[in-house]
Amino acid sequence: MQLFAFGINHNTAPLDVREQVTFPENSMEDALHDLVGRNRIKEAAIVSTCNRTEVYCSTDQPEEAMNWLADFHQLSAHELEPYLYKLLREHAVKHAFRVASGLDSMVLGEPQILGQLKSAVKSAENAGTLGMLLHKLFQRTFYVAKEVRTSTEIGANSVSMAAAAARLAERIFGEISEQRVLFIGAGEMIDLCASHFASRNPKNITVANRTVERAQALSKRFNARAITLADLPEQLALHDIVITCTASPLPILGKGMVERAIKARKHRPIFIVDLAVPRDVESEVSELDDVFLYYVDDLSEIVKEGLDARQSAVAQAEAIIDNNVIDFMRWLATRELVPTIRALRDQGERYRRHELERASKLLAKGEDPLKVMESLSQGLMNKFLHIPSSSLNHATAAEREQLVELVNRLYQLHRPQ
Repeated sequence: MQLFAFGINHNTAPLDVREQVTFPENSMEDALHDLVGRNRIKEAAIVSTCNRTEVYCSTDQPEEAMNWLADFHQLSAHELEPYLYKLLREHAVKHAFRVASGLDSMVLGEPQILGQLKSAVKSAENAGTLGMLLHKLFQRTFYVAKEVRTSTEIGANSVSMAAAAARLAERIFGEISEQRVLFIGAGEMIDLCASHFASRNPKNITVANRTVERAQALSKRFNARAITLADLPEQLALHDIVITCTASPLPILGKGMVERAIKARKHRPIFIVDLAVPRDVESEVSELDDVFLYYVDDLSEIVKEGLDARQSAVAQAEAIIDNNVIDFMRWLATRELVPTIRALRDQGERYRRHELERASKLLAKGEDPLKVMESLSQGLMNKFLHIPSSSLNHATAAEREQLVELVNRLYQLHRPQ
């Protein structure tokens, strides 16, 4: 078994590929059970966000794990292969550290990924698929992320996806204060977006969600109106800006609904930002006139603003990460020796018991204790030295020099010069 990580992200796969391999939160534990139960995989954790889907596992069959990802989403391995990155041992460790530290994000230094990683670990713990190796990996991962964020300026001047959406709206409308804003969803991303837009004092704010109770909880904080998703066909036309991010596996806004809203607005433009993966807005909506539709990947240029101010911190962060990778691999190396050390001690224990039993029988017969002790020590010495002596005697010429050097090192022998 060895540490193995693989997946796709915003750098390796377009949005239409990423949305095919997402894991909704309510199905994560079932997916983990399926992964560990059907394959030669001892431990597993899955990270699924709008920008990445990654699997961390302990396995001696990496191909099986990658095939599982394709099979689970009813894709062929051939379809997914061009977009996958595959990371073994220290490369997987470094990747986890970089992801948690915000170095592998679309928004350099963004803090949200750390919470998403912690959520993934919690799901793996609940599913019972987080063993000692992954527990130690993520424990160190969170430590490294904290060290990077407290020791460097990696998060300084960071432009979040939520802030980018607000900036883009300002470029299109000029002043948001004259616009009506609709948020679809009530999760963390919508919460962040609502904060950015509310600070610009729009004319009014509406929050739509599948359950009105969650919409009301969010709307109270921003002096907004709460509606349900069922109200969208009638309410969509009343808004100039729409920000959507739900966990729905199917689109929330179809071409027909948006087209009817545009007609009701008498072709006044509507600005839509879809931050969900899978997408909440059908791609055909982009074909409509008077609609400015942006998906999560379209915001990449805006979120890069301020990047230069953070680049100087990247080298420092990478140094912190590299040092921690070395420390983790040292720990892993010691863990890999445990079975050998345990087997060696078990063998020594068998020798000890055998000689002790023999000595006890001799003492019970009335044998001289000094002779019994001498026999005990002689027997132990012979047993411990038999195998290394035999190995030296039967070594080939090519093996002999290396084996002699190894025995000298193991037993700390000092041969006469």
